[in-house]
Amino acid sequence: MDRFVFLTFDGLSRGAVYAAFALALVLIWRGARIVNFAQGAMAVATVYAAYSVTSATGSYWLGFGAALLCGLALGVVVERAVMRYVGHTSPLNAVIVALGLVLVIQAVLGMVYGNEFRPAEAPFSRTAFTVGGLAFLSRYDVFVFAAVVALMVGLALLFTRTAVGLRLRAAAFAPEVSRLLGVDVAGMRTLAWALASAVGALAAMLVIPTGLGLHPTSMDIVFVTAFTAAVVGGLDSPLGAVAGGLAVGLLLSYVSGYAGAEMTPVAVLVLLLAVLLVRPSGLFSGVAARRV
Repeated sequence: MDRFVFLTFDGLSRGAVYAAFALALVLIWRGARIVNFAQGAMAVATVYAAYSVTSATGSYWLGFGAALLCGLALGVVVERAVMRYVGHTSPLNAVIVALGLVLVIQAVLGMVYGNEFRPAEAPFSRTAFTVGGLAFLSRYDVFVFAAVVALMVGLALLFTRTAVGLRLRAAAFAPEVSRLLGVDVAGMRTLAWALASAVGALAAMLVIPTGLGLHPTSMDIVFVTAFTAAVVGGLDSPLGAVAGGLAVGLLLSYVSGYAGAEMTPVAVLVLLLAVLLVRPSGLFSGVAARRV
């Protein structure tokens, strides 16, 4: 029972980070109908910006803010300078360009910062609280959960309670009709990329201090896992992204704890295939999303 409790809380803390990154994928999907395969590399670039600011100022929180601002700016640059000129005749066009962007970003980071792993410190202690000999969440885990909940609530309010959220979805689902109604479709897509990149920066700032270390390829595995979480929950559902992230985190924790770490990729693949076979649109997708 002690091991089960430890694995459960460890899985929830890991799953919260996957949920945050899955929310970035959901955001760009809802705003531009694109799965951004460069999201991980873009997120790592923002963490390097935070590393530079923190090293120069000695303040973690200044670096944290710099990462979010860099995420916003990088999203705008990528959309306006690259993705805007990608043809939409085939969905593979955006995928190929995004994969090429991954190689460019990782190469530039390697040339500027080097390819060695750099330590990334957490702003709070990662030592878990113990009650009755059982290990529970740490202060850093509580911080991660609070950030993910605030992010989920903010995105939900954005898309359901604001005119900007409505324009974002309209520009993604029906761009021609939206233009006729006076919506700045190009501006909405740029905003979607900026917000998604900032959310990805937040997720990277949360996950890299958990032991990955800072490296140009740090977020590659995280991207694959978060993409699975987003597909499991439904690419059109922020709630589904959070639920999928927690489910994947628990799955990885239980599998690595009872069957060995080498079985975790197989477990993720089996979960992804099962969801795609039973409900391809995701477990939390609505009727409208399934029709699209």
